Amino acid sequence: MSEAMLSKVRKLLAQAEDPACTPAESATFMAKATELIARYGVDRALLAAREPAADPVGDRVVEVIAPYARDKAGLLAAVADPLRCRCVRRREGSGLTMHLFGFASDLERVELLFTSLLVQAAHGLAGAAVPVGAHPAAFRRTWLAGFAQVVAERLRAAEAGAVAEAGVPSVALVLADRSDRVQRRLAEVYPRLRTAPRRRLAGGGFGSGAAAGRRADLGDTGLTGTSASRGIAD
Repeated sequence: MSEAMLSKVRKLLAQAEDPACTPAESATFMAKATELIARYGVDRALLAAREPAADPVGDRVVEVIAPYARDKAGLLAAVADPLRCRCVRRREGSGLTMHLFGFASDLERVELLFTSLLVQAAHGLAGAAVPVGAHPAAFRRTWLAGFAQVVAERLRAAEAGAVAEAGVPSVALVLADRSDRVQRRLAEVYPRLRTAPRRRLAGGGFGSGAAAGRRADLGDTGLTGTSASRGIAD
């Protein structure tokens, strides 16, 4: 990402993260940042189709820190999936790490956005009142689940919008090929990967978290539609 665009996206995300920002203002900043990030993703994909060395397939490991490490890992997966990255959750001692696979430009977008969303989620959780009689941890886990789900939906919409706006007939084929290449890279590293079982959560925070996810600043992420999934390493 160019320094000029990176600076612009960071400023938008910083504004969205500001606790003094109203929900409406935060949503506006996030929407603009998401749009930029999505456009960037499409542009990089088309460039790499002509110059493969400009955007190689790679991987990186992200440590997810407690509390609520598994829930934060779910948020990271929700960001990675629409951005054409795949991730594998690994247990490391008492904590978790997420092994991400994707093209360099997409991995860059995932980390930038995830870092900002963690801050925004922390502010949202701090301001979310746990209902009387509700278990605080259960409420917060479902809050984070709702937040992550809506963020993923918004990112997919931004990616689809960026693809449509590009107006290049071959873009769908380019993106499909990129997704296949990422999948092959993951399979080389984890040939016996298994799918994580669906998690069941009990708590009343999903709706509140979803509302916060709709307000979250996603920064112009330059996203482009893709499919990514989570797995667990043996």
